[in-house]
Amino acid sequence: MGGCFSVSLSCDQVVNQVFRCLCLKGSYVHNLPQNLASLEKAMGTLTAKRDDVQGRVDREEFTGHRRRLAQVQVWLTSILTMENQYNELLNTRDVELQRLCLCRFCSKNVKKSYLYGKRVMVMLREVESLIRQQREFDEVTDATPIAEGEELPIQPTIGQETMLEMVWNRLMEDEVGIVGLYGMGGVGKTTLLTQINNRFSKRGGGFDVVIWVVVSQNATVHKIQGSIGEKLGLLGKEWDEKSEMKRGQDIHNVLRKKKFVLLLDDIWEKVNLSTIGVPYPSKVNGSKVAFTTRSRDVCGRMEVDDPIEVRCLDTDKAWDLFKKKVGENTLGSHPGIPELAREVAGKCRGLPLALNVIGGTMASKRSLQEWRLAVDVLTSSAREFSGVEDEILQILKYSYDSLDGEMTKSCFLYCSLFPEDDIIDKEELIEYWIGEGFIDEKEGREMAMNKGYEILETLVRACLLLEDDEDESEVTMHDVVREMAMWIASDLGKNKEKCIVQARAGIREIPKVKNWKDVRRISLMENDIQIISESPECPQLTTLLLQRNNKLVEISDGFFQSMPKLLVLDLSLNRLSGFRMDVSNLVSLRYLNLSDTSISECFGLERLKMLTHLNLEGTSSLESLEGISGLSSLRTLKLLHSKVRLDMSLMKELQLLQHIEYISVSISSCTLVGEKLFDDPRMGRCIQHVCIIELILERVKVIVLPALDGLRDISIYGCEMLEEIKIEKTPWNKSLTSPCFSNLTTVQIRYCNGLKDLTWLLFAPNLTLLDVHMSRRLEEIISKEKAESVLENNIIPFQKLEELSLMMLPQLKSIYWNALPFQRLRWLHIRKGCPKLRKLPLNSESVVNVEKLVIGCDDKEWLERVEWEDEATRLRFLPSCKEA
Repeated sequence: MGGCFSVSLSCDQVVNQVFRCLCLKGSYVHNLPQNLASLEKAMGTLTAKRDDVQGRVDREEFTGHRRRLAQVQVWLTSILTMENQYNELLNTRDVELQRLCLCRFCSKNVKKSYLYGKRVMVMLREVESLIRQQREFDEVTDATPIAEGEELPIQPTIGQETMLEMVWNRLMEDEVGIVGLYGMGGVGKTTLLTQINNRFSKRGGGFDVVIWVVVSQNATVHKIQGSIGEKLGLLGKEWDEKSEMKRGQDIHNVLRKKKFVLLLDDIWEKVNLSTIGVPYPSKVNGSKVAFTTRSRDVCGRMEVDDPIEVRCLDTDKAWDLFKKKVGENTLGSHPGIPELAREVAGKCRGLPLALNVIGGTMASKRSLQEWRLAVDVLTSSAREFSGVEDEILQILKYSYDSLDGEMTKSCFLYCSLFPEDDIIDKEELIEYWIGEGFIDEKEGREMAMNKGYEILETLVRACLLLEDDEDESEVTMHDVVREMAMWIASDLGKNKEKCIVQARAGIREIPKVKNWKDVRRISLMENDIQIISESPECPQLTTLLLQRNNKLVEISDGFFQSMPKLLVLDLSLNRLSGFRMDVSNLVSLRYLNLSDTSISECFGLERLKMLTHLNLEGTSSLESLEGISGLSSLRTLKLLHSKVRLDMSLMKELQLLQHIEYISVSISSCTLVGEKLFDDPRMGRCIQHVCIIELILERVKVIVLPALDGLRDISIYGCEMLEEIKIEKTPWNKSLTSPCFSNLTTVQIRYCNGLKDLTWLLFAPNLTLLDVHMSRRLEEIISKEKAESVLENNIIPFQKLEELSLMMLPQLKSIYWNALPFQRLRWLHIRKGCPKLRKLPLNSESVVNVEKLVIGCDDKEWLERVEWEDEATRLRFLPSCKEA
């Protein structure tokens, strides 16, 4: 039986195998309802867990800095597939359940019921497996790779195209690592930086990463590091809890291997890049840093030598922006609206923030009356216009809040007393500040003035005041900034009568005030007030500015009776013809300005023991200064062009003033010009501005000027017979071998027809302005012959000269015999009446900043006859020649 084999299997085993198979198949059929219920419940659990995971993924991916894990994505995809299969099962569920019979132990179609039941069981196991997998997801996303740049949302802009190109080109220069943008609040700095960011996101430029950080006030190193770290993928609780030094190291380790761009928006103080961990940008690493700030000081601290100022829009561009905000439909709704709209736009003075806010407010105004009202409100009290306080002034106030110290803040608010668009003289403003007590004068006038100039520069660098590029002696205040200052001065609008400001408002009488007792400051300058008859009780009033009311002729005797705390009083440039002023009740007064008035008498002066500043310049009707020696605190006395001229009697009075430091005075007697007048060294230092005028009666031919080291300004007018000006030694300055007018900056010579030269100016090395007019015999400004005879050392004149003006000098042939360096010259005016002046003291190396030089000439024929040193000199200076 070798080819056969046999299998021996017990009967019990066969029975068991068959029974198990039948039971398994039977369970698919018999337990189908229960299995379907279990599957439905499991699917509900899986769907809920899927929703939780999907929510976490969506939230973490929302910022774009994280992406879902691959295993999470596979799990989510598997669930989607499972849902589709489950829905297919549900579609035939009722049919399969109806197929069952014999108490679900059998089926009308056993094969179909078996296969359906098996699918249910397999799916149930797979669903349960997916539920178990979810428990392993401690993290559902990880950090995305660092993106080159992300585009930021921005509204369409108008008027910044040129500025954008300038900033972009500067930033792209190989030698430039850091670019700083500064300007007043709301001028569009953030908008420009956003455009720079978006340009990087579109163009790339080979940079590995572009990082945008909003810094703002009170920013910390930790906060800035957090913003940078988020962009670099340095996230998580562990990194967040690291020290600033460790976080800085992490940032540095990432960025040192990359070419990066860091954009810092709205910084208020120096951001120390090394502390944060940012490698310093250089030509080697090719990285760039750009930032915006409201303070030029911050630019300096960030080591940006040539920051870019973002300025307000010019008139045309401002109008384009305003039109866009208002909309063509509104502008076209009435023929009279466009003209009024231009007025409203003009009130914004080119500030984009104001143009946007006010333009948006007016977009729905389609009646002529609404636009007229807008003009009226913006003219009288702009802060009451809808949106101005909340959306403009609040933003600008951050600049005020960031000022260091109450003194600087008080000085800034004081500037709002001047009219809109007013040109404010710096020296006059500082004298007000000193009078108010913001600046202490106890250590001397000069130190106090220097402190005032420092505060002014602080305000200019903070973009709260504007400085004219051509005249550094003046500042202006943007209208919107002024509105903000007045709002702050009125306790944010809560006490509107605290400061009464109606400067240049066209009023003809003193305004009505509900409660004079609350008033601290009044500014009614530049109006049409003719008569002041009120007698207000103003116990808190400290400043009263009434200057430039040209029609003002009368002030009642009782007007100044109840102002016990008045510190500053300015009545200058008013008519006040024959007015006799009693100042005896103004016992707290520190500053009094009566200049350019026709006041005939000022009595009670001796009672003003606190007075430190008295300005009587141009008082052509004032006969005397009785009581002047009783002003025990007086430091500044201005008498220039007053009827009160300096004589020996007045000199004796002045010598009794123990604290006097500055005197301006006119002299009309030659006997007082020489050493006799200045035999007191203290007076020699105090007399700083002198006008020698009309020495006709004495037929003076020679003026001998004492070597006054304190002299700053000198004018010589109408001395028809004068032939020569000489310098004389003084007891305190016995040497004339070196310059002795070290402080002299301004010289004016007019109607001195006998003078032939001004060689004495060699003794004034710091001269900045020289004005010579109407002197018929003047042949040379500096005579070579005299210069060589009076000086042992060869001094080069006019090295600090900024402005030279020559007019009606028919014999003038030479300014100087050689070319001069003119390191600071900006204005050279050669006006009609100088036909013999053919050659200017210039060569191809003269004038450092020749692009800023203007050679003004109103005689085209003279300009054509100029004999230039050489062709290079002609080519260098011809572009500077302008017709005056």
